[in-house]
Amino acid sequence: MPGSSTSGAAGTRKVAVVGIALSDCGRVDEATPYALHAQAARRALADSGLDREVVDGFASAGLGTLAPAEVAEYLGLRPSWVDSTAVGGSTWEVMAAHAADAIAAGHANAVLLVYGSTARADIKAGRRTSNLSFGARGPLQFEVPYGHTLISKYAMAARRHMHEYGTTLEQLASVAVQARANAAHNPDAMFRDPITVDDVLSGPVIADPFTKLHCCIRSDGGAAVLLAAEEYVRDCRTAPVWVLGTGEHVSHTTMSEWPDFTVSPAAVSGRLAFERAGVRPDEIDVAEIYDAFTYMTLVTLEDLGFCAKGEGGSFVEKGRLTLTGDLPVNTDGGGLSAQHPGMRGLFLLVEAVRQLRGDADERQVRRPGGRLPELAVASGTGGWFCSSGTVVLGRG
Repeated sequence: MPGSSTSGAAGTRKVAVVGIALSDCGRVDEATPYALHAQAARRALADSGLDREVVDGFASAGLGTLAPAEVAEYLGLRPSWVDSTAVGGSTWEVMAAHAADAIAAGHANAVLLVYGSTARADIKAGRRTSNLSFGARGPLQFEVPYGHTLISKYAMAARRHMHEYGTTLEQLASVAVQARANAAHNPDAMFRDPITVDDVLSGPVIADPFTKLHCCIRSDGGAAVLLAAEEYVRDCRTAPVWVLGTGEHVSHTTMSEWPDFTVSPAAVSGRLAFERAGVRPDEIDVAEIYDAFTYMTLVTLEDLGFCAKGEGGSFVEKGRLTLTGDLPVNTDGGGLSAQHPGMRGLFLLVEAVRQLRGDADERQVRRPGGRLPELAVASGTGGWFCSSGTVVLGRG
């Protein structure tokens, strides 16, 4: 098998994903975020076939005053290794990297990553409102008075790419169209009806150049992933998916400190992950990429090395990202169509593992000759391209 199971630490044990699950997702009006955490965790443990006593590591972010202690207590866990790294949507790929290193080094045996959110239900019930900014303290105080919303920051970056490389609105819209085409094969996706480029372009403008369908949906839902050392694999219900290499990178917080709006931190995290895995981008069968906005998919594909800088627009055309395309991307429909309950990075890992295990049902990717995918990459993005975590996974 190519590469190493760690992100570069001096570990000796190989690390596998042995359990995955989603909680109920989409429109979940009655559950609490804690309940979604618990539901996903129970399902992931059941998927693995391991007893909960094996879990001695726990990682969670986004819920509770003392995460992950509060969530671990709710789940009845008493971990001896914890991680509460919070870097937005890339949190879970970064946590997976930390967990893999810890397991490889013998600091933990099995680490459970869990997330859950009722972002949609909370707004519908009036328990929260949409926030215009992440805060007005520290470096952010210098941007807040100018009205930069999170969406507008992504929109500015997209406009810069269009200016620099001639990327078109139609090319960006095709990302949403292909995500919806993939979602059509996912019975759990919130939106499955086909859309066209014209549908995307004619929608209400949210932040120029983004119309509504350029932007992710808002849903409820949770996910869980269990990583374990190689000696536990023989006791698992399902075939292991190995962590081959990981990378993480932090770029900026304020837009004025971002050197180039057309380069995301995945340019670093992806390079590190592929180098440590010992594989090339052109060997990857399936890519799960954070897609809060269409531009994120396009620029991340460039920065991971699937195409040259500036060629993302032409790369995403002609159905390349669909289940039968050259590089199936966001095979469940992604955050643009399937579900997006907030920090969606953990859902990327779940879908990548499903594809490699061959249990993605009607949306299962088949490569030339009908073979199952052998290599997948999950790349999460946090903030407004502030951070990135990339994980390369392999079947075998």
